[in-house]
Amino acid sequence: MSFLLERDTLHGSAGKAVIIQDGQVKDLFGAKNVKTQAEISSTEMKVIGTKKAQDKPGSVKQTGTMTVYYGTPLFLDMLAQYIRNGVMPYFNLQTTNDDPTTTVGVQTVVYYNCKLSGTIPLSILDAEADMLTMDISFTYEDFEPLSTFHDPAETGN
Repeated sequence: MSFLLERDTLHGSAGKAVIIQDGQVKDLFGAKNVKTQAEISSTEMKVIGTKKAQDKPGSVKQTGTMTVYYGTPLFLDMLAQYIRNGVMPYFNLQTTNDDPTTTVGVQTVVYYNCKLSGTIPLSILDAEADMLTMDISFTYEDFEPLSTFHDPAETGN
């Protein structure tokens, strides 16, 4: 049985994220972390003749979260636009994992038609905090891998 060598684990900060909105590419330079996920919901199915419960896949809910350092005006601007105009601004998010110390390559994924969801912080003051951060939630409609990781050049045995 082969196993992954430690040198091919990815460093968490080796990469970048950008937001594409209205044809402009904006580095998400204040991001501390970005995470996207797809949650598959299923329906349980039971039939006579077996005690086994089966799951039938249903819909997929696509969401994401990011923690950014407070002082990143992009999300406040989006919220203000929505409140003032009644039109939710959409954006695309592109993430790239690129750790040159690994042999698994680079992975870049674009998330299309993202929009803010949940609670958006407007002001933060905290006498106990050395660095202020805020959590942003969003949904997306589709994604596309532009490049994906490949098997490592070598594995342990």
